[in-house]
Amino acid sequence: MAYNVAVDVGGTFTDVLLFNEETGELIQGKVLSTPEDPSKGIVTGIQAVCERAGIGFSDLHLHFHGTTVVTNMILTSTGSRVGLLTTKGHEQILHLARAWTPGPLYGWMSLVKPDPPADPTDTIGINERIAADGTVLQPLDEDEVREAIRTLVDRGVEALAIGFLNSYINPAHERRAREIAREMYPDLSVSISSDMGQEYGEYERTLTTVVNTAVRPRTMHYMRNFASSIGEKGFGGTLAVVRSDGGNMSTDAVIDRPIQIALSGPSGGVTGSAYLARVIGVPDVLTLDMGGTSTDVSLVLGGETIIRREIQLGYYQFKVPAVDVQSVGAGGGSIAFLSTSGALQVGPASAGADPGPACYGRGGTQPTVTDANVVLHRIPPGVALGGTLKLDEDAARRAVKTIADPLGMSVEEAASAILDIVNENMHAALRVVSVERGHDPRRFALIAFGGAGPMHANALGRLIHSRSVIVPPSPGVMSAFGFLTSNIQNEFAETYLRIAEETPGSELAATVQRLIAQANEWLESEGVAEDQKVFDLYADCRYYLQNIQIPCRFDLAEIVDGDACTFLRERFEQAHRQRYNFDLPDSPLEIATIRVVGRGTIRGVSLTASTNGRASGDAQVLRHEPVYFNGTWMDTGIYDRASLLPGHVLAGPAIVIQHDTTTVIEPGYTGTVDAYGNILIEEA
Repeated sequence: MAYNVAVDVGGTFTDVLLFNEETGELIQGKVLSTPEDPSKGIVTGIQAVCERAGIGFSDLHLHFHGTTVVTNMILTSTGSRVGLLTTKGHEQILHLARAWTPGPLYGWMSLVKPDPPADPTDTIGINERIAADGTVLQPLDEDEVREAIRTLVDRGVEALAIGFLNSYINPAHERRAREIAREMYPDLSVSISSDMGQEYGEYERTLTTVVNTAVRPRTMHYMRNFASSIGEKGFGGTLAVVRSDGGNMSTDAVIDRPIQIALSGPSGGVTGSAYLARVIGVPDVLTLDMGGTSTDVSLVLGGETIIRREIQLGYYQFKVPAVDVQSVGAGGGSIAFLSTSGALQVGPASAGADPGPACYGRGGTQPTVTDANVVLHRIPPGVALGGTLKLDEDAARRAVKTIADPLGMSVEEAASAILDIVNENMHAALRVVSVERGHDPRRFALIAFGGAGPMHANALGRLIHSRSVIVPPSPGVMSAFGFLTSNIQNEFAETYLRIAEETPGSELAATVQRLIAQANEWLESEGVAEDQKVFDLYADCRYYLQNIQIPCRFDLAEIVDGDACTFLRERFEQAHRQRYNFDLPDSPLEIATIRVVGRGTIRGVSLTASTNGRASGDAQVLRHEPVYFNGTWMDTGIYDRASLLPGHVLAGPAIVIQHDTTTVIEPGYTGTVDAYGNILIEEA
């Protein structure tokens, strides 16, 4: 009997999900993370679920792993000291950056530009030059390279990044400089920009390379310790690390390009939602992942996640494929306060886990979203958070009263106002990924997960007029579930810059075949069998002389037999009209970049509909409690999620409690349990 396990390492908790391939059973666990050595928390969590299943580490077949170690290093600037070799005359590339400032129009006045990830004193220009067409204008001065590397190492540099001009066309100089570095210092970590991506954009390639280099040494140490820790326990299966785009790759591949796992955690929930959407036959969904500090939202179209080619962490933007997730500072710990004008605001500041919301009883006094839910009994009295922490309703009421009194409201009215504001904040984020991108949210279902997502999902579904709200069986470990649904995956891209109407299909096919060969070679290095390989083809297109690029998917057969690539225009303009509501019929279409995504399919998890028949009628009520809805206390049924069966119907108002979250069903809505154990909330 084979088992697969997924582990999601967060800042506070490590989530573990075990899947029995034979029975389809899912067993979840949650333990405290161990930031000083994450492998300890991982081993503890896996041991706990293995003991519940009566198995050992040797019974595990696949291990999917997501971690925030790279994210945290980037955000806290705690990576290794990096030296940078670049083309002479371009030493200030990381300082020049782009003409971009965060925030509203006054952002430029308050922006404190951070130091570049490679200090200017650790940046050395090398005499070499490659033209835009790839020809060598000035040969690489190898003696100068040796002297520069020696100087940087003597200064205390721990890793080396190499980013020469136009190396995306001709990487020969970068590769030779790397060879020299390895000859001189075999243990020195070295990254080159042409390995990060064969795309134009000198600043983005250089920045991505430098940050990748900075996080490599610690990531290498983490991955090797992690693999060793589970190996000592008897694990002999396949270890896969989840990427920012929802795919996964081996630990060796992660060590080469750790920047590709920077957003592995948020990608899991969206990837899992896409799989769930395909299984239940609702291919178009919005996702809502609400935690303690923030909420992540995304969109799934046709059962597939939306991938962007750029991520932002803090000030910096990197050229890395990632699931398109929008974040907003709205979570269970978001603090409510009165602005200087007396207006009620919520977030983005959070009470965190220590002291946490006032209802935790750990010394917190500021009112939070969780306190508001406790005051209104959306979290029923006596419920122990996570099964361990009994909530203090009196402390929650005292905290909310500090907001209620200045506003002349009752405590219940103030708590309702807090929830209304935080819901509107999340509503705005959902509009960004739907309405602002040309999608009507009324066509989409809303999948809610995270510790707080199901509590607010019904309200969010009402605000965006979604067709239904879906609460999965284990919302608190949805990211780990998403890891189990991921495939081995990597992306290979090349700058093209050709007019579609002037490009014969055979010429484009030659480029595509070359990228497919690169993807195939990488998949083979990851141990993917021939019958498991899939190649997805994309052309990033734009109107000529503009820079708004939209990926257009196509098949190889379309370009092998076609005379020209005009078929791309219709796909591009359809997507362009949907997003921007106009097109430019007189402008030529330019193919900016060609991409091949190589995937190796893995069966990490499979969901099957229940075969035990369907229950009829209403679910069994655990008890009744007064809960505050629409300005009044209403008698509300409290249900235990573990007792719900497919076919059960819950008439709102209703509250469903379970170990990892609480689900709220508002008056005028019903919740129906489907064959997969999901609660489908719809208007009555």
